[in-house]
Amino acid sequence: MKKTMAILACTLLLACHTNTRETVMSNINDQTVATVLSRLDSQEELYEQAERGVRQAAALWREEDGSREEFTDFCLEYFCTTEAEKEVLFNKLSVAFENIIGTANQVSVALKKPVHLEGDALTPVDLIMGSYSPSAHFSEDMYGNKIAFICALNFPNFSLEEKNTLGREWSRKEWAYARLGDMFTQRTPARLNQEMSRVMGDAENYIASYNIMMGNLLTEDGRHLFPEDMVLLSHWNLRDEIKSNYAPGPDALEKQRMIQQVMEHIVCQSIPECVINNDRYEWKPWSNTVYKDGEETVAKAEGARRYEHLLATFQVEKERDAYYPNMPTAIIRNFEQDMEVSAREIEDLFVHLVSSEQVKKVAGLIEKQLGRPLEPFDIWYDGFKSRTAVSEDALTALTRRKYPNAAAFEKDMPRMLDVLGFSKAQANELASRIVVESARGSGHAWGASGRWEPARLRTRIGKEGMDYKGFNIAVHEFGHNVEQTLSLYNIDYYMLSGVPNTAFTEAIAFIFQKRDLQLLGYPRQEMDDNTVLDIFWGCYEIMGVALVDMYVWQWLYDNPKASASALKEAVLEKARQVWNLYYQPIFGHEDSPLLAVYSHMINSPMYLPNYPFGHIIEFQLEEHFKNEGIEDRNQLGAEITRLFTQGRLVPQLWMEGATGSPVSTEPLLRAVDNLSMF
Repeated sequence: MKKTMAILACTLLLACHTNTRETVMSNINDQTVATVLSRLDSQEELYEQAERGVRQAAALWREEDGSREEFTDFCLEYFCTTEAEKEVLFNKLSVAFENIIGTANQVSVALKKPVHLEGDALTPVDLIMGSYSPSAHFSEDMYGNKIAFICALNFPNFSLEEKNTLGREWSRKEWAYARLGDMFTQRTPARLNQEMSRVMGDAENYIASYNIMMGNLLTEDGRHLFPEDMVLLSHWNLRDEIKSNYAPGPDALEKQRMIQQVMEHIVCQSIPECVINNDRYEWKPWSNTVYKDGEETVAKAEGARRYEHLLATFQVEKERDAYYPNMPTAIIRNFEQDMEVSAREIEDLFVHLVSSEQVKKVAGLIEKQLGRPLEPFDIWYDGFKSRTAVSEDALTALTRRKYPNAAAFEKDMPRMLDVLGFSKAQANELASRIVVESARGSGHAWGASGRWEPARLRTRIGKEGMDYKGFNIAVHEFGHNVEQTLSLYNIDYYMLSGVPNTAFTEAIAFIFQKRDLQLLGYPRQEMDDNTVLDIFWGCYEIMGVALVDMYVWQWLYDNPKASASALKEAVLEKARQVWNLYYQPIFGHEDSPLLAVYSHMINSPMYLPNYPFGHIIEFQLEEHFKNEGIEDRNQLGAEITRLFTQGRLVPQLWMEGATGSPVSTEPLLRAVDNLSMF
């Protein structure tokens, strides 16, 4: 195993990466800094942080900002010499930034509506405007008017290590000060911010229209397995259709095998381009043959289009590297800046679980329940959920009747929150700040950024109403919206709004999603053996997917001039390597590329590690709820409110405040070992 890992060469020693492009340099030298500090010494009461603030401001100062003498005068004028002055400045900046960030978010929501929501056919102008970022110039403007330097001078940035250690003793206000200090640590040009918005918008539009016409799929003997009008978005709906076929139904296993073939064609880009979002062709995935009007026709493969979008994102990130001297790769920024957990920690956490002996135990149980050897698509085994004992057709009939449109779901949100243990007053208040809209793509939750605007729940709703798959996803997004609202409207300091990273909002979304049947009137599912198994198997699946995402970005930095075709081959190689290491011993079927199918890899690069990290958090929270008897006392809503108003602390401190323990896979592994069936 160790030898194989050495061959894989993916230990992510990212801090060793150097940038070949020269970093933009400051014109302020150490002598100027010393001069400023010597003159501040007799003027201020906050000298302990003065050096940190002056040095940070100096590192960001450029020749166009002024001379060394002007920098000295600036520091002497704008450094807060008393705590009272500092608090006044903090409050004024907080109000200003909430107005700017909140308003920019509103503009972005409005511009992206044609792209995100159901409506008229998209035009090129819609796509261009949807990719525009109203906040692209924000940072550049704040340096231009010197506000960024005032922030850096008085609210300096702390490293992740310092937050994890010093932060244990900080007050709420000190944490809020530290988060303000995170706002201005680099000077990326606005043109690069706008270019990033464009390429990410292009990737999002590509993914949002990647539909497979399931009714047009053919078996090799010419049979249709799926309803004529079934249209599934890759990868989300394809994965969920595999999951739904663990319930008894006609041709269930054959359907799952066919969807796996479709997924592999998508990853390998051997999928015929003409069958994507197009109902004029029929397609046999096994032989990869295409038919039009009953006659076989020559069809061009998609090629490398999927990977062109990923490559475009990398190329912009690579250009941005020069402006982050302390975090010179997108990988480091993603983990140490955004997730505030190092890539090495994440990798070790995931490898520890996917290579554990508990995987073999659970796989053996699944094989016994299925009565057949496992196949690659069984990474999405869904038999531990109580809903698999209920016909999905019956659930869909129920959800379509209850939710014929987005307005019906929105109207029912107070009742659902009441079921989850929120007080009626809080349920009504939370629901009043969430708007439900019918999505063009798979849907998402878009939180507010100012305490005057609503969060938005976007979900796909068919012409006949919301089917069960759509309801399950909508409940997940509803969980996001509840977190987004609580952590904004119920927080004491705007600069602390939010959660440590997106894994934490994924955790509450999973907690809501797991209670979807309860929200439909079925009995509450207890935190039982099946819940443990379901979370564990979900972690096992998504951790492999996340590792592939991480290793692909490492490859991109090792091969910065690669073509889209070379990137495609690298993705396939990494997916197969991870599969062979951690999945082939369980499923067989060597060299499966299935782990690379997730659309997030294309439209949200390096977001995937948040999902397994979120599952780990989810389990620890669920265990906490059970051990404390929180749901038995009908206090889930109150406890969720307590947890998600802690604010944007670092992950481990947030988790310790929530459950008394840091984020770890050990509780989940222990829980699997303690199950009665083993």
